[in-house]
Amino acid sequence: MSLEQPIRPAATVIVVREAEPQYEIFMLRRTHQAAFAGGMYVFPGGRVDTDDHAARYSGLHIPTDKNQQSQRQALGTDWRGYWVAGIRETFEEAGFLLAYDADGRIFEITPENQARFATYRQRLHDSEISLAEICEREHLRLAIDLIHFYNRWITPEGRPRRFDTRFFITALPGSQTGLHDGSETVDSCWISPNEALRRYDLDEFGLMRVTQKQLLDFAQYRTADDFLTMARNNRKFPTYQPSIPS
Repeated sequence: MSLEQPIRPAATVIVVREAEPQYEIFMLRRTHQAAFAGGMYVFPGGRVDTDDHAARYSGLHIPTDKNQQSQRQALGTDWRGYWVAGIRETFEEAGFLLAYDADGRIFEITPENQARFATYRQRLHDSEISLAEICEREHLRLAIDLIHFYNRWITPEGRPRRFDTRFFITALPGSQTGLHDGSETVDSCWISPNEALRRYDLDEFGLMRVTQKQLLDFAQYRTADDFLTMARNNRKFPTYQPSIPS
């Protein structure tokens, strides 16, 4: 008798920017050697760690705004940990740091701090430093007010790894460019939902079922502003528990 796979909590962040003829989403291609979703294009994200729920983060983020009260309620008592995990994983996997600097501006990667933050990114990935320590050293506050909970997907029974993932939506932070990490993720791109689905249909752009389903929903929006307005004003946060097709 096979043992039931544990379900790991996870957080994923969909980063978008304006483009023509349709807005674009930042996506990463996982290495073929990955135990989960090998070779697939995914949004930045990963498992929620114990440290993501640490009390010290209470003073290291911008408060949620009034539109996010329903998001907090939908996430439950551990709401902050999911936002922290999403920001941490987005920095580790994609190189975007969703935070404000000491002057209250969106944090930017500059020639002066690029090497330092590249080191932070690697050390964070290697569990040699926490996101809280980076914020404290650099006087940063996490920009959870700009990141909006969207929906929740639970991996079907029978998969080798199962996740209970909260998906979030946010805009490209400032002029940050983002880049895959070269180990867990081996490629990255900005791509519109319509183009990603077109290439998927041609078997040129590997997608997990959940990613394809999300992109089908996203494809109804043309501009990043429309998409982000929907995310800010959303009041319904469905949970999906698909089954493996027989």
